[in-house]
Amino acid sequence: MKISVITATWNSQQTVADTLRSLDAQLYQDTEYLVIDGASTDNTLDIVRSHGGRVDKLISEPDQGIYDALNKGIEAATGDIVGFLHSDDVYANNKVLAKIAEAFASTNVDAIYGDLDYVSKDENDRLVRHWKSHPFKRRKLRYGWMPPHPTFYMRTQLYRDLGGFDLRFKIAADYDSLLRYLWKNQITVGYIPEVLVKMRLGGASNRSIKNMIQKSREDCLAMNANGISPFIALPVKNLSKLPQFFKKS
Repeated sequence: MKISVITATWNSQQTVADTLRSLDAQLYQDTEYLVIDGASTDNTLDIVRSHGGRVDKLISEPDQGIYDALNKGIEAATGDIVGFLHSDDVYANNKVLAKIAEAFASTNVDAIYGDLDYVSKDENDRLVRHWKSHPFKRRKLRYGWMPPHPTFYMRTQLYRDLGGFDLRFKIAADYDSLLRYLWKNQITVGYIPEVLVKMRLGGASNRSIKNMIQKSREDCLAMNANGISPFIALPVKNLSKLPQFFKKS
């Protein structure tokens, strides 16, 4: 079972080397690694090219943002499974892809997800926030629940059938896509009850008050587009994040 891992980069010279090393350390070998770059102007491409043979495909050209880059990666992917490792994220350990492959093989589900750790921007070993996902229950989507998108792996054919990221969303296209897959199309999902990815703080959705407001607006649009009422889902979705700052395991 080949797993295609897609990394979108744009001026990512400060963190992409850690991401590349994390992928290189994976024990599972039946992988395809695609780097989709948005025409970086720093040393990102030099770092990627110097990494060696583990990068199977490198595309660098102007794009419309991260979701456009990820869509390009999905289109170019040849694996059975597609997942994403963002350019400031790392895997929690060297067995993550092996566990994901084993979970797909043993359960025959459409998608797999796990838990996520938010870590310090400067120290990826310093835990700031822990996202405990819990096993999937479709009804929880009505109350704003979602699995951590950086841990979400889905069969490639379903991306072909159900579509990738809607570029009308600038911050919440990942949430919209998850509602489309999990709520609207009711794909089957499995859960690995452990941390799969460490994500550095500082993403677009929480970079500023303005972005947080835009994120909430886009969340409402995604909910309405997929048949979820935002009147309950949006406030519960935002409030549900608070325990993540206190639960460390």
